[in-house]
Amino acid sequence: MNFIRYFCKELKNINSNSFFIMKRIHLPVLFLLVSNFVFSQNAVNNFLNTPLLQNANVSLLVKDLKNGVTLYESRSKNSAVTASTMKVITTSTVLEMFGPDYKFETRLEIDGEITKDSTLNGNLYIRGGGDPTLGSDKMGDKDFLKKWVVAVRKAGIKNIKGRIIADESFFEKQVINPKWTWEDMGNYYAPGIHGISYLDNTYRLYFRSGAVGTTPEMLRVEPEIAGLNIDNFVKSTNTSSDNAYFYGAPYANYRFVTGEIPANKAEFPVKGDIPNPALLLAQHFHAKLIESGFSISESPVAQDNEACRKFVIYKHFSPPLSDVITETNVKSNNHYAEYLFKLIGTKNGVTGTTDRAIDNIKTFWKSKGLSVDQLFQCDGSGLSPAIGVSANFFVELLTYMKNKSQYADVFYKSLPVSGESGTLKSILVKTPLQGKVHAKSGTIERVKSYVGYIETKDRTLVFAIIVNNPYGSSSAVVKKMEEFMLEVAK
Repeated sequence: MNFIRYFCKELKNINSNSFFIMKRIHLPVLFLLVSNFVFSQNAVNNFLNTPLLQNANVSLLVKDLKNGVTLYESRSKNSAVTASTMKVITTSTVLEMFGPDYKFETRLEIDGEITKDSTLNGNLYIRGGGDPTLGSDKMGDKDFLKKWVVAVRKAGIKNIKGRIIADESFFEKQVINPKWTWEDMGNYYAPGIHGISYLDNTYRLYFRSGAVGTTPEMLRVEPEIAGLNIDNFVKSTNTSSDNAYFYGAPYANYRFVTGEIPANKAEFPVKGDIPNPALLLAQHFHAKLIESGFSISESPVAQDNEACRKFVIYKHFSPPLSDVITETNVKSNNHYAEYLFKLIGTKNGVTGTTDRAIDNIKTFWKSKGLSVDQLFQCDGSGLSPAIGVSANFFVELLTYMKNKSQYADVFYKSLPVSGESGTLKSILVKTPLQGKVHAKSGTIERVKSYVGYIETKDRTLVFAIIVNNPYGSSSAVVKKMEEFMLEVAK
């Protein structure tokens, strides 16, 4: 009721003639505004004033998409840790900069001469282009190496007096974001972001677990990685899920794995990140060529090489960017998100770096009039706990993407749908909002967020809710958020 007191106080400052005119003409309108404000603030207060959230850091904003009127608000310009809703910023930016039809390109190149007896006196290069879909479980041609072999043969090559060289210089050598935590490094959800991605940069370590309290036996690694050494500190427990974590640095063939997996399992896979995916791809391509009857004089390597002139013999293209961003948003794919982020850093034909990506994103959205002083970005996926974004910035961006972007439909369709798909599949099920919320979720420890659109009977709402440090579980926070979304949609 503070707003009512403030409103009455301001009325006393208006002279009698002005008040008489306003009373006759504007008082009903003002009364309606007051009523709506009180109703909306009651909904916000009901959301915030619980033991779960009363001491949390919450940034919240809901607007009418068509007219931009603020309907619900609390500390909307305060930046907070946002987790995977950061992917909305990454995917919208890369879509605006590169367009939905953009395809990542990986080239096969040669140096040296091809003799009459079909011998290449030189090297065969895999020139990486930051394609996250090479050999991916999610999309793309899983048998692409067969086509590469055919391309080499069509180039008139049967023998190579040289080697396969994988060149990943498209991105910087700093493949792990410096703002990620040690706990995340080495795990499949935080793989190194190399200029060449292969097999989602992920391997699987298979265990055979025994009784509770015992150390499970390591069976095998798929794909096999030459020289990889793993120390096993995992325990078999009553857990029902994968609670094991790898630790290790990029390019290093040492990992240790700790944590818990379910007891008494004949086989149980745990996923980690491939230390050097470019080298592994070169090794697999080398083996595929040998298997197909080629001879190669030297072992494959991964190294940057710009010095010599090269001739392109084949170009491999990814699925279109529209498909990649849909996978990124619907499944909250960190790996794809970070490759899109580094791609943004390559704009203007330079090597993709984290710093360039951040600068390009802020410069782009500043040019569109967005409040980039409320954006603190460290990565593309939202994995870093050092990021910060306000609800207001998200709403500004989402409003732009829906009202002004030429790719509005592509972006909208890339978002998960409540009760139906992706990370929103389990929320708002069997409620009036099932199928009516197109949004991205974000979850890390002590962080929960949703940003997107709510389709009501007569209008579209654009919203962002970011909660940091609630006094309770993530599931309890989600329940309160569902209640709030249902309330604002009435």
